[in-house]
Amino acid sequence: MNDKPVAVITGASRGIGRSVAIALAAEGYDIAAIARSVDSEGMEILGPEVEKKGAQFFPVGLDISCTGCQKEVVTNILERYGRIDILVNNAGVAPLLRNDVLDMTEESYDRLMNINLKGPVFFAQKIAKEMIWLKQTTDNYKPVIVFITSVSAVLSSINRAEYCVSKAGLSMASTVFADRLSNEGILVYEVRPGVIQTDMTAKIKDKYDKLIIEGLVPQKRWGLPEDIGKAVGSLARGDWSFSTGMVIEVSGGLNIHKL
Repeated sequence: MNDKPVAVITGASRGIGRSVAIALAAEGYDIAAIARSVDSEGMEILGPEVEKKGAQFFPVGLDISCTGCQKEVVTNILERYGRIDILVNNAGVAPLLRNDVLDMTEESYDRLMNINLKGPVFFAQKIAKEMIWLKQTTDNYKPVIVFITSVSAVLSSINRAEYCVSKAGLSMASTVFADRLSNEGILVYEVRPGVIQTDMTAKIKDKYDKLIIEGLVPQKRWGLPEDIGKAVGSLARGDWSFSTGMVIEVSGGLNIHKL
């Protein structure tokens, strides 16, 4: 069995997932980085960055929506390392087209539900079962599951309703897993990013530049993927070990309700 703790991060090749992988490598975790393609430019860049932190890098190919493919991936990670200490369920996509909710298609809805909600839920289920077994057999084992959601779990966007619904569902999934796994000594958290500067938001950068200047974000800046990496690193260190089920919103103050 690996002496070092092992982090599994989905959607690791870019954006938030990439920053989380680097942050956890810096915290002393070996990294199993999951992306749809292990040959992507993002994964090729990530590997050396993780290894510079003194961590092993294990690239894994998986379309998270393929629930039938997940078991083999979990098995491969366990065969290599013998343990999984933290799962960061980060993989997610935006709608291909930002349609009004009255024009939303079933195809777009199903795509987002499968990738953003169904896939992460069943991947967490599989890994949680392994964590329960590992907790009984592994010394000093402190397993953690993190769901990366979005402020869209609670804030409406009428031209990407399927995204909002998927993230709201994932937020509740985090709560349910936290409730169930508290009996097993497994900590579960939701990290809820705000407006983060990633490939997903690049197409609407001008819109959000203007909104941020006008005061949408009280801290008056874009969030960075590194902001999310820092939050996950804090959870991995055990800084919030008496706070299972907690929502950590990293949004520059979007959560502030004001008149």
